[in-house]
Formats: sequence, C-alpha cells, structure tokens
Amino acid sequence: MYLNSIRLALLVTSLVEVAPRPILQSDQARDDLDPYPGKPRVTFRPDGTFKLTMFSDLHYGENPWDVWGPEQDLNSTRLMNTVLKDEQPDYVVLNGDLITGENTFRENSTTLIDKIVAPLNAVKVPFSSTQGNHDNQANISHAEEILREQKVAPLSYTRMAPTGVGGVGGPGNYWVPVYKQKTDASPALILWFFDSRGGFSLGANSTSVSDWVDTSVAEWLGSETRAMNAAWGPAEKRGALAFVHIPPSIATDLQSNLDSESEPGLNADSLAGEGSVQATTIASDSDKDNVFWDAVNENIKNLHAVFSGHDHGDEWCARDKQKDVIFCFGKHSGYGGYTGDGWGYGVRNLVFKSSEPTDGVETWIRLEDGETRARITLNKQYN
Repeated sequence: MYLNSIRLALLVTSLVEVAPRPILQSDQARDDLDPYPGKPRVTFRPDGTFKLTMFSDLHYGENPWDVWGPEQDLNSTRLMNTVLKDEQPDYVVLNGDLITGENTFRENSTTLIDKIVAPLNAVKVPFSSTQGNHDNQANISHAEEILREQKVAPLSYTRMAPTGVGGVGGPGNYWVPVYKQKTDASPALILWFFDSRGGFSLGANSTSVSDWVDTSVAEWLGSETRAMNAAWGPAEKRGALAFVHIPPSIATDLQSNLDSESEPGLNADSLAGEGSVQATTIASDSDKDNVFWDAVNENIKNLHAVFSGHDHGDEWCARDKQKDVIFCFGKHSGYGGYTGDGWGYGVRNLVFKSSEPTDGVETWIRLEDGETRARITLNKQYN
C-alpha cells in the first residue's frame, strides 16, 4: 500500500506541467551585467548597421464573440508577416497594448500571446515588449503576458523587474544590451523598457491601476546605470533608446507647439484629453510621472529618443527642449483598437548607420502597403 502511494505520487508529479521560472533582473550577476546568459547576444550587423522595427497597439482579442474580432487579428498577423518579410529587422519591439484585455475571456486570454509572437518566432528575430493599459484588465495582467511570452517565444528578451520595482501592475521594467560584435566586453547600445501601467487589476473586483511609471523605477534606473558605469565605463560610451507605452505628460506641451514642416508625421489625436498621456486619468495625479521623466534624462546618456504608442492617430517626433531629449510616437499596427480616416496601419523603423553612440539614427513610418512617410534623422540638429 505504501509503495503504491509513492508510485501514484510520482506519476502525478510527472504529469503536472512545471511552470517556467520567470526571468527576473535580480538573477543578474552585478560583476558582469549579463542578463541573458542563455540567449544569443544581440549585435549590430557586420557592416556596422542595426535595424529595429517597432509595432505598437496590436490589440489582439477584440470582440471574440463575433466574426469581426477574429478577422482583425488575421489582418494584424498579415501586416506583421508582410512587414517582417520586407524589412528584415535585426530586432523588433512590441510597444504595448498587445491585447484588448477587456474583451478577452479569462480561460484563454494569455494564449493570444502565442498568436502575436508566431510571426516573430517564424523568422527567428529577437524582440522585446512593453505592456499597455489594455494589457492590465480583469482577465489579463502585464505579469501574465510576460510569463507567457517567455514560455512560448525562445527569442523574447522581455523580463520582469526585481520585486518592489514598478509598483502595482507595472513589472515590465528592464533593459537589453546590444553589442557591436558578440565578443565585445561591453555593449554599444542599451534598449530601455518601462512599464507605464494603467488599466485595471485582475479579478471580479477589479479596480483601476495608476497610469504612470511608478516612482520606484527612478531609483532602480539610477542603480542600474551606476552598475553599468562601474562595469563598462562612463555612460557616454554607449547609445540608448527607450520605450514606454503611455506617453510622458510632457508630450502634451510638445504637441501644442508642433511644427508640421520640421516635425512631420500624422498628428490626428489630441493629447489634451484624460488618459491620453501619463498621470492624467485622475486630475489629482497630474505630474506624477515627472519623477520617472527626470530620472530617464538624468541617468541615460546619448538617448536618441523615447518612443510611445497609445494614441493611435499620432506618429510625430519632437524635442523636449528643457531636457534636450526627443520624444516620438510609433505607428498604430494592429487592426484592433480605434482608428480614423486615412490613418492607416504600419510600423516605425529605426536604422543605425554605425555603432557610434552620438551618430544620428534614421527613422520613418512604413505602412502595410509599403508607403513611407515622416522620414527624419534623430540627432542633435533635429528640432
């Protein structure tokens, strides 16, 4: 009887799927700052260039109860396949609102991640994601999406921040090193990813989640950059890009002074409304993203630009002259989510012509049919 019980316990254990251990930044060794020891190093091409393609606001999972919703997912997948085939990027960023969480069912919400990453898995391109306000809902959370992505996408570089960093509903704060050559001791470029939270908490008694990058991220950012400087030398030796789904609140002021000639790109979404930028859903939260914005600009050197999605009708870039940093919108990529006449669907491309940290970065909007617009160079002369 005792032996039969042991055999039964062993059988049950063998049948239970063991949940994958999440990749946390606390797992990093501070002496070498290698956050991905089991993955290929992300590198520039042999000719010294590096191409990144950014998809924003894919919004998979809308209206699963009728024909229209699944059709939009098929359209979005077609767009991804077309762009990836044509552009052949070295790296991809999915910049938030991967899923329209309020439309999903609890029992299968995370499996939408499988559909989203399938085109990326097929072409074996490394990628990272941020999460948006629609990714925090009663039936889905940022943490659940990250864990699913890590499980089903071998070349996902998305991670969760150490415990205590990011606040409630905001675990997706991390960075990815990009090397000139895979044997280099230090990276030439750092890709930073920040979690702007928003949306609602999990469960039947779901409550709203703050819609700004939590203040704890500022201290973590300072700690990370100090560790990088100690291991790799001054931050001025490296370039940087940053990605966050909901725009920082400074974007409202930038839009009000936008010059369509020198700052081209669709400008059809007003940022004056509640929830259009960080810390504006509730009036008393105004300016609560300033701690994050100050920390980004204090700690990250050679920051070519900060990129957001969220507002589907905007795709311009403008310089915050006070901080001397460029803010850019991406391009609404998914057929889910709201849209307007002539907005179209597409991506933002970025091309580094060299790994020199102060060299300009070329960027433009590419639509699904191949049309391009708003081509600029992100450098000291822009704006």
